[in-house]
Amino acid sequence: MELNELNAVQVLDLLKKNEITSQEYVEALLTHIDNREPLVGAWTYLNKDLIISSAKKADENRRNGIVKSMSGLPIGIKDIIDTFDMPTENGSKVCKGRSPSKDAHLVKLFRDKGSIIFGKCVTTEFALSAPGKTKNPNDLECTPGGSSSGSAAAVSDNMIPLSIGSQTGGSVLRPASFNGIIGFKPTFGTISRTGMSPVSYRLDHPGIYARCIEDIELASSTILSYDENDHDMIENYDFIKQNISNLNNVKFAFVRGPAWEHGDEDMKKEMENFVTNVNLNIDDISLPKIFEKAIDSHITIMKGGIHSSLGKHYRNEKSKLHPYTIERIENSISVKASEYIDALENAKNMSLKLKGIFENYDAIITPAAPGQAPRDLSTTGNAVFNGYWTMLGVPAISLPLLKGKDSLPIGVQVITPWKEDGKLLSISKALLNI
Repeated sequence: MELNELNAVQVLDLLKKNEITSQEYVEALLTHIDNREPLVGAWTYLNKDLIISSAKKADENRRNGIVKSMSGLPIGIKDIIDTFDMPTENGSKVCKGRSPSKDAHLVKLFRDKGSIIFGKCVTTEFALSAPGKTKNPNDLECTPGGSSSGSAAAVSDNMIPLSIGSQTGGSVLRPASFNGIIGFKPTFGTISRTGMSPVSYRLDHPGIYARCIEDIELASSTILSYDENDHDMIENYDFIKQNISNLNNVKFAFVRGPAWEHGDEDMKKEMENFVTNVNLNIDDISLPKIFEKAIDSHITIMKGGIHSSLGKHYRNEKSKLHPYTIERIENSISVKASEYIDALENAKNMSLKLKGIFENYDAIITPAAPGQAPRDLSTTGNAVFNGYWTMLGVPAISLPLLKGKDSLPIGVQVITPWKEDGKLLSISKALLNI
């Protein structure tokens, strides 16, 4: 196995044993990126000198006995998340050359644990739907998804073991599904958004990409941490790893959900075959009637957020915005306050009904995307299978368990109750091993 193919936990183990240095590791990553980046286009900012000097510093600290839990491990950061030593341009000409004066809270947490902030990953403009330059490493004619396109593609292509994205609709789980990796969106209010460009304060979730659950757990133990400056955070929340190796006692609900009609036929077939043939305790259930309003309620809440967060750019610098972004902002202007309030009330009622479901089931299994990645670089795909779960704030993960008609990846979305993030990751680890 080449160095760039190692997962983060393996790299940290080799560093601990002094079998490799951080400098050797990042140079292997950079060599791979030199070969692949012209094709994949996952990065918007890489400073090789800064990366290598950071790795040398990590190696020096290790020699001097200064070792932290993520010392010398590189992390990719979506380009809507502030970094004090790199531009954060939000994928937009509006923010060209923008240089934040300090790190986002989650970036600071990674640095405090010794991580190397490797570079900035491509995002769609302001994390909406205008595609960037990134292509899907599994098939360069296919979309990598969005908005966290570069973050997902970089991990999928072995350019980096771990990266950070964000999700307001399906911008972590859908790219994970399309790129054949793991994408984790934790419980709303467990990762700080301080220093992250907002789309909707009611919906925005930072999330984590990796190629194994152990790496997701590693990152989660670092950044699922309270920040008083993000007023939506859960106080007294602790991320706790769990060990559920035996799924015999785990009760699953298979949910097609209101988005099922939007799914591709090959996805539906593969999903139903998986649920039918896997040796798990799974009930096929329907969601309560209130969920008929789920897709529209999420869309309305998101539109309200777009109008609030991005309207200023439309008013002040419209000529610099991508046509897709202009369209999304213009569509948001028509949302009435009464519609927004009704959507929030619908979400509350759905949460109550979902709590009732979780009284009988440990986890929900449902599609992570309509199908394999579309062979169309002008789109990032449809987030319809993720949006209402994002609205409800439950922890969700996309696992690369299925293949589409062209043998391209399709993810299975797994969901557990609020604050049971450790349980979700443990269940996911077991699912990947069946």
